[in-house]
Amino acid sequence: MSAISTIEGFAPHKDYQTWYRVSGDLASSRLPLVIAHGGPGCTHDYVDSFKELAAHGRAVIHYDQIGNGRSTHLPDKGGDFWTVDFFLGELDNLLAHLGIQDRYALLGQSWGGMLGSEHAVRRPSGLKALILANSLAAMPLWIAGAAKLRAALPDDVREALDRHEAAGTVTDPEYLAATREFYDRHVCRVTPWPEEVARTFAAVESDPTVYHTMNGPNEFHVVGTMKNWTVVDRLSQIEAPTLVFRGAHDEATPECVQPFIDRIPNVESEVFADSSHMPHVEEKEACLARVERFLEKHD
Repeated sequence: MSAISTIEGFAPHKDYQTWYRVSGDLASSRLPLVIAHGGPGCTHDYVDSFKELAAHGRAVIHYDQIGNGRSTHLPDKGGDFWTVDFFLGELDNLLAHLGIQDRYALLGQSWGGMLGSEHAVRRPSGLKALILANSLAAMPLWIAGAAKLRAALPDDVREALDRHEAAGTVTDPEYLAATREFYDRHVCRVTPWPEEVARTFAAVESDPTVYHTMNGPNEFHVVGTMKNWTVVDRLSQIEAPTLVFRGAHDEATPECVQPFIDRIPNVESEVFADSSHMPHVEEKEACLARVERFLEKHD
């Protein structure tokens, strides 16, 4: 692949700074694609592979949401600060800063898809295509799905999880090892984890403010401010053509994504047979090709 030009910068938002990187040319006739990472509280690193779509002539924009990565960290802020509305405002600000608010595509992965669906139900006129990757339409559906996946873990792993959660010792090495068993099955099935995936997890560990506040200590023990979140009853308001996908082994279970498929008016869907929560890592070529085919229809 020939070298793709990149620029990095910061978009001022209120008193804070959002780090971003543009791969490719924003002046291209193809839709620029904005990537919203997961978490809440992860970084852009683990979804870095989407930058390869710039080889098709479109600009691909990654950013670290405030609180994370190279953007402003605010470890003293609590649940009243870290809200969906705050992150929607940051996204709108970034679009305006880059001058693409009138014509863009948005790919939200996991929590990024929750953010993407909340963005799309507001019917922004510039949103020309939406991709909801390994995401969920309601947190109670996610929690129920995680419970089923957890029930299928080996007995000793389940016992360790239950015991430490009851005792509140979720930082114990035994609990963390049991958590990794779940992650290796349902988050990323490539072992060892690729460097960009490990980088994101290390970043969350170094400052878990947003993740612990909004989600909880891990992917399946959700006790944060988002535990009752849902967009199900608003999905019919989405006007943008939408692609929904997940992996066959995904922690985003079929029940999590079915409301997207049932309720978004203009929708198509895909399941990647050999992936869990990161098809863009686990089946990169197939995933990127599917995303590009969808985008091409709306360029």
